[in-house]
Amino acid sequence: MSTIAAIATATGAGGIGIIRMSGKDSINILKKIFVPKSKNTNLDNVKGYTIKYGYIINPKTNEKIDEVLVSFFRAPRSYTTEDMCEINSHGGMVVERKILEQCLLNGAELAEPGEFTKRAFLNGRIDLSQAESVIDIINAKTDKEAEASVSQLQGNLSKEIDRIRDELLDIMSDIEASIDYPEYDIEETTNKKAMTVLSKIKEELNKLEKSFESGKLLREGVKTVIIGRPNAGKSSLLNAILDEDRAIVSDFAGTTRDTIEEFVIVNDVPLKIVDTAGIRETDDQVEKIGVDKALKLIKEADLIISIFDSSKPLTEEDYKIIDLVKNKKTIYLLNKCDLSEKNAETINYISNLNKNVLKASMKEKMGLDELYKMISDMFKKNEIEINDGIVITNVRHKNLIHKAMQSIEKAQECIGNDMTIDIIAIYIKETLENLGEITGNNVSEDIINKIFSKFCLGK
Repeated sequence: MSTIAAIATATGAGGIGIIRMSGKDSINILKKIFVPKSKNTNLDNVKGYTIKYGYIINPKTNEKIDEVLVSFFRAPRSYTTEDMCEINSHGGMVVERKILEQCLLNGAELAEPGEFTKRAFLNGRIDLSQAESVIDIINAKTDKEAEASVSQLQGNLSKEIDRIRDELLDIMSDIEASIDYPEYDIEETTNKKAMTVLSKIKEELNKLEKSFESGKLLREGVKTVIIGRPNAGKSSLLNAILDEDRAIVSDFAGTTRDTIEEFVIVNDVPLKIVDTAGIRETDDQVEKIGVDKALKLIKEADLIISIFDSSKPLTEEDYKIIDLVKNKKTIYLLNKCDLSEKNAETINYISNLNKNVLKASMKEKMGLDELYKMISDMFKKNEIEINDGIVITNVRHKNLIHKAMQSIEKAQECIGNDMTIDIIAIYIKETLENLGEITGNNVSEDIINKIFSKFCLGK
């Protein structure tokens, strides 16, 4: 493999910038552009996990580009398992770019997105699910999401998948023995054992697949839709939660005609919050599109915050909204409770709907703390245990687990119908292949390239 180089720190000004190189020629390239402060330093003899102080220079002009610290990592005990070095420079686009340019001019090639992690995978230091967890750690929005990703990086999901695959391989060895030695008449015993083990594995895979619901919330956030008739206070609620004037608020009905989406963390619960057009009958074609979008979002939402004007009687639109959200996880918010004029019938009717009713005033920002606590209690994010890291957050993994379960069901059906043992083996092999794609035991180059293309440069 060629020696690669890239800037590993984010674009922009910062205290420190890191330019990393990996490959068999990384030290030789470094020798051309790095002058250690200590004249007695021989870079060929520098041990791994050590740091040397000095200057990066332009070897053609001997011009000093920056004062740096260089970290050394020796194969195979490095991130990629190759010889590596990381040049710690002052932060700033100009300095970092000039150092990277010297690396490239003296023999390195510019790394592709995720190529360092890809080499770690190809060289066997980590498997594919661990490699994917790296980008999940980088993109984590909450403590729990980061915790789940770190656990996966430690190989907990891989260990579980490998354990299940070992059980399946044990069944396959029995099946092959039954096929090779039919005279011993062990097929019936093999089928009984296979049915028992497959039932157990199916249950384990089902548990993993179900964990995706928690993982999805950790990764994508709770899809929270704010719903209500015009002028109930939907946009005011969004602005209050975000603590900024994100949505236009006015006394005119129908101000919000399209959806507005924002991401916010509430008591460590990630919310993908959506403000919608007011639910009402309208002849305005643009507003009608917004209302249709709102109705569609109700079906897709993980949580609905349904807002009602506590100062006015309930309208036909209010009753329609109540009917639409009755089977959804909903918080009923009685807004405008700061007004002296309140409608007792409205307050009593909404208060009797269920326990998730809250009196509030978006104008006075009254009731927000109670709303946040209610959301936290409803989703109990602190109760999502990352036991052994077995929380599926990756949709690719979830889909492959689902496929594996389908193959197991087909194998069980074959056993139940007394089909020949070699037919049963086909579906067990399918299960092995599906699970192997999670860890990268058998996966196409196109899938590998697609996964690593999502990474940033320098990782």
